[in-house]
Amino acid sequence: MKHFCSLFFSISLIFCSLIVRGQKKNNNSLITTQLNTNWSFKSTDETLWLKANVPGTVHTDLLDNKKIEDPFYRLNEHNLQWIDKKDWEYKTQFEVNEQIFSRENIDLEFTGLDTYASVFLNGSLILQSDNMFRTYTVSCKKILKKGSNTLLIRFDSPIKKGIEKHDAISYKIPVSNNDLAEIGKVEGNKLVSVFTRKAGYHFGWDWGPRLVSSGIWRHINLKAWNTFKIEDLAIKQLELNTSAKLNALIEIQSIEDKKAEIELLVDGLKNTFKVIDLKKGIHTYTISLEILKPELWWPNGMGNQKLYSILAKVKSEGIENNISKKIGLRTIELVQEPDSIGTSFYFKVNGYPVFMKGANYIPQDIFLTEVDSLRYEKTLNSAKDANMNMLRVWGGGVYESDLFYNLCDEKGLLIWQDFMFACAMFPSDKDFLNNVRQEAYDNVKRLRNHPSIALWSGNNEILSAWKNWGWEKDVIKNQGQAVADTIWYGYDKIFHKILPEVINNLDKERPYWPSTPGSAFGEKEDQQSYKQGDAHFWGVWWAKEPFENYEKVMPRFMSEYGFQSFPELSSVEKYAVKEDYNIFSEVMKSHQRSTIGNGTIDEYMKRHYKNPKDFESFLYVGQLLQAYGIGYGMEAHRRNRARCMGSLYWQIDDCWPVASWSSIDYFGKWKAVHYATKKAFEPIIISTKENGENTEIHIISDLLTDKKGTLEFNLTDFKGNKINSKKEPLIIKANRSSIYSIMDTKELLKNYKKEEVLLSMKFYDEKGNIAEKLFYFTDPKNLNLPTPTISFDV
Repeated sequence: MKHFCSLFFSISLIFCSLIVRGQKKNNNSLITTQLNTNWSFKSTDETLWLKANVPGTVHTDLLDNKKIEDPFYRLNEHNLQWIDKKDWEYKTQFEVNEQIFSRENIDLEFTGLDTYASVFLNGSLILQSDNMFRTYTVSCKKILKKGSNTLLIRFDSPIKKGIEKHDAISYKIPVSNNDLAEIGKVEGNKLVSVFTRKAGYHFGWDWGPRLVSSGIWRHINLKAWNTFKIEDLAIKQLELNTSAKLNALIEIQSIEDKKAEIELLVDGLKNTFKVIDLKKGIHTYTISLEILKPELWWPNGMGNQKLYSILAKVKSEGIENNISKKIGLRTIELVQEPDSIGTSFYFKVNGYPVFMKGANYIPQDIFLTEVDSLRYEKTLNSAKDANMNMLRVWGGGVYESDLFYNLCDEKGLLIWQDFMFACAMFPSDKDFLNNVRQEAYDNVKRLRNHPSIALWSGNNEILSAWKNWGWEKDVIKNQGQAVADTIWYGYDKIFHKILPEVINNLDKERPYWPSTPGSAFGEKEDQQSYKQGDAHFWGVWWAKEPFENYEKVMPRFMSEYGFQSFPELSSVEKYAVKEDYNIFSEVMKSHQRSTIGNGTIDEYMKRHYKNPKDFESFLYVGQLLQAYGIGYGMEAHRRNRARCMGSLYWQIDDCWPVASWSSIDYFGKWKAVHYATKKAFEPIIISTKENGENTEIHIISDLLTDKKGTLEFNLTDFKGNKINSKKEPLIIKANRSSIYSIMDTKELLKNYKKEEVLLSMKFYDEKGNIAEKLFYFTDPKNLNLPTPTISFDV
């Protein structure tokens, strides 16, 4: 009996052990751990390890350890150019417990290594990367140990690597002067930025510093799984009317052939169930689903931003793996059709033509990891609150974080998404082109579910530079036709073949635009036609043309234009001292990267305003000047919406404290132009212009229905005396711009001089004012304003 009990006990132990092992194998198959603690760093020529932050950058880690001064303060940037000439390494130790180690597969996923990185796990080289925009996944089960593991990442200097690649070819690739090699103290002032798949603005721009950092800028994830893992979920919209018919494309990696069940839930409710045959390897499985009576997603100002949550559950033999995505149901088209002008260029959303109101967006910091969720929220709220419905993510920065696009989805901000190429030609060798292909694949795949993304655009201003700025001619003249052909081959391959092929494979429902601006060229090579495509107009600012030319140069879609201002004094005080308070001081010139910047602001100011009495007043009036000029442009574009269907000014934000084209300074403070933007982009605006001897009152509506109300205007002098007035009922037509009144200016003024009066207008209904406008007949400096007497009680 004793032996029988012992045998029974042993068999029971074995049986229980098998059950436990089975449970370990068959529990939820995926465990994800972020490796973001216990990091240290040093340069490779030193021995002392310092505390590091991951995600982070070398510069911010040096700053946190008090090894460098604030790069933004006064001229400190110029003294920190040694950092990018060194190689740096980061290391951490992390624990792998039994739960993780028992999984059949363990991967390390690197979502952002900047840029030339060699990765060692427990002393073994597992990855060499050369693209900060790519995601790299490495299977590492065989190298990991249960217990403590060491991960070391060595970053080679992007400058030294760039010089190697620069010197390895026999010709020079055209690059704009935004690669600030002289400030960077680069050997021979070599322009090396184009050889590295890294954010172009790190090398300097005409609004940014040159601070070429390295580091782990996005998360490293340890992923442990059994049998299979969901790699991706994409939702493809097939039909959208009384119901939404969709396909869910579920990408699954499996280590064996087996049966699996897939269940799809929409907003938590079961929608579709299907049994599939999982195949060994990575494969995509298509599951149909339908949403009845769908609620549409609309751009800001046109309706709600309904987002549906799609959850996919995949089960097989007790293992379950889930993935979820949020989608918006909407249609979007880029309409390019022949018309009486040339060829249209506008977006149609849910069947309606939409005038795009917005700005260009650059990364919010030169050090990307310094932008937290609150800063994203504040900037994008500022865009929404200013009545914008589109931002252009510019091609010299980065493909933004998932959080950025999630917030744009929630706020109704459509995205014109550039690929990360700007103001330069690029190499054409096989390795570079393959790298670009994978970069595009990673990012289109990551972003394609977002309803906010309206357009993929290949690059910023490269076609213009090659054809209009004289690059092609210069290369042919100085290096020969064969070199020009080689350089153009790289352009043609990237923007006419690789990128459209990737989009066609992953996201063909969205339009692709090879280069912005994309206006057709005129009869002469250096002339752009404004009869089709989009345009960047810099006659105002760079050519110092008057603001009135915003009315004369009218493209089909204005995707860039702008004018500079300084931040307000409270912001300047954070990077300068009183001895710097002159726009031509060394510090103020250093925090101004436009080659004509401060002098141009001064010149335009003299055209329109009286001379400010001191430095603080100059900063203040400079912001009024920017608002005056860009406000003129925004209204001109909206008045002419029969021709022009978009107005995206340069730029909404800054990446450091600087005089620039931004409407929000680095510290998040709205400049005067952002308030002007909010006014100019309201759903209904009144816009007044003088046309010869007449004064025209235009009313522009972006509403999708007509609006009934009353238009009233009053001409008064600056003491408040009414000179002329008129009131009439009106029906404002939906989604158009129209002239509602044309008055003889002399009759309107009744013998008063233009500098003595102002015209106030309003459109209202029984609920109150809908739109208001003040119009002055001459520049601010000419107004004969009385000296006010002000009294107040508190």
